Amino acid sequence: MRALVVYCHPRPGSFTSGVRDVILDKLTQAGAEVRLRDLYAEGFQPVLTATEHEGYLDCPANRAPVQDHCADIAWCDTLIFVYPTWWYGLPAMLKGWLDRVLLPDVAFFMPDATNSTIRPGLGHITRLGVFTTCGASWWLTALVGAPGKRQLMRGVGWLGTRRMRKVFAAHYLMDSSTPDSRARQLARVAARMDRLIGPMP
Repeated sequence: MRALVVYCHPRPGSFTSGVRDVILDKLTQAGAEVRLRDLYAEGFQPVLTATEHEGYLDCPANRAPVQDHCADIAWCDTLIFVYPTWWYGLPAMLKGWLDRVLLPDVAFFMPDATNSTIRPGLGHITRLGVFTTCGASWWLTALVGAPGKRQLMRGVGWLGTRRMRKVFAAHYLMDSSTPDSRARQLARVAARMDRLIGPMP
């Protein structure tokens, strides 16, 4: 197993970092090869520039500004996102990573003479994990439509293999969380990881 963990939180010592650590421990125990991308720590630039947008369809030159991240995507068979949900969606840092790294001919294929729509390009990825925290309740997040969850679980998930194994875990009402609720969430994360990295049928 080759796992790419994309971690997105601006502050060391956050609860989200504790979630990350549980995930890394589980991967290590399973003997997985792991690459961690800590987007804030490495100073990832999330803004898709005018130059990059102009060359967006110029493959493979389009990947040059983020070649190392694209190489991580090509390398992994397991993709895991760890982040806080802000305004029901992804932090700008993580959305920018999707914009700049999941490029044509990296994550998907553009329409062509025989295909009228985009086609999946992540067929080598067989496992997808999404782990987040939400200030809002479950029902309010669901009422709004859970755009962050949908973007990763459905949008990115659709680009992988059809038999992709997916897991999701969120701590809702994070702003009024307690030591007990956080402990329960870490146990839930560990259980979801066991499901994610278990033997494939």
